[in-house]
Amino acid sequence: MIDHFHSPSYEVTPLTMAVVPQQDENGNTSTCVLEEQEEFFIHFSPSKIIDHACKFFGSSLRGRQDGTRGICGITHKAPISIDPTSGMYFFPTTSPNNPKCSWIAHSHINQVNQGPGRQTEIIFKNHKSILLDVSFGSMLNQVQRTAQYRYLLDNRIKYLQRHNVDVAAEPFA
Repeated sequence: MIDHFHSPSYEVTPLTMAVVPQQDENGNTSTCVLEEQEEFFIHFSPSKIIDHACKFFGSSLRGRQDGTRGICGITHKAPISIDPTSGMYFFPTTSPNNPKCSWIAHSHINQVNQGPGRQTEIIFKNHKSILLDVSFGSMLNQVQRTAQYRYLLDNRIKYLQRHNVDVAAEPFA
């Protein structure tokens, strides 16, 4: 049974582009979820929403982070696959424990630009953009690490799919 008081009712989908923290005038953190066609607010932190999404697909944020470490050795600000079959690869902009941490969907990024000061602008494929308080170099590094992780995990999945086809095609002796 899902506990709706302690978990968001929103589900991250392949249409989710970013999960970004927002602070209200009282300093309470909620989250702005950016999707291809809409955006809305949820009263949970971005990392809590990502953890909930991982649980929906049978794991947890910690489990996905451990998986990333096992595949490519990334331990800090690790990109994760919420669901590799749907292409849902996300990366955190800072430590996921930081309340200012945003999560960005790798497949929706069109361009990453140097913003004013130490900010970075992300332009998505649907031409929406966001400005984040993360350095340009750090953001580029996260995009590249996610691409590498995605490549390695996709190759493992393809290998297993090919191998299973071969096994299934063998007649029983």
